Amino acid sequence: MRTFLVPRDATTTPRPPVFPPGRYGRRREPRRRRGLPVVLAAAAAAAATLALTVGLYQRFGDPAYEPRVVGYTDITDQQIAIRFRVRLPRGEGAVCAVRARARDGAVVGRAEVPVPAGTTEITYRLATSARPFIGEVARCRPAE
Repeated sequence: MRTFLVPRDATTTPRPPVFPPGRYGRRREPRRRRGLPVVLAAAAAAAATLALTVGLYQRFGDPAYEPRVVGYTDITDQQIAIRFRVRLPRGEGAVCAVRARARDGAVVGRAEVPVPAGTTEITYRLATSARPFIGEVARCRPAE
């Protein structure tokens, strides 16, 4: 019996198997990696998401104009008095969208209320088309 010794530091590079032509179907060429297009698509999606977030924040999310309903009174079939506070930047006014909802959630009254600079609390009588259940301040934005 013969024994073959292979040196420990001998390295061989693996090679793909060679198949006889015409057997085992057609072989495909190895695909190249498509890393760059995927990275570019992910970067474009991230940039678009960031642009959309900044745009929506500038349009709807200004925390400097933060309204808070203090209460509502004088509820009748035709009106509601909504009392609310608005945190404003120093020296600036705002316009707040107030609305009244019926018990079923339908909006029965809506108005844009100007808030002068230096004012912190407003009481506004809102005319309604039916009996309101609740008064809300939907949002406030800078006065133009």
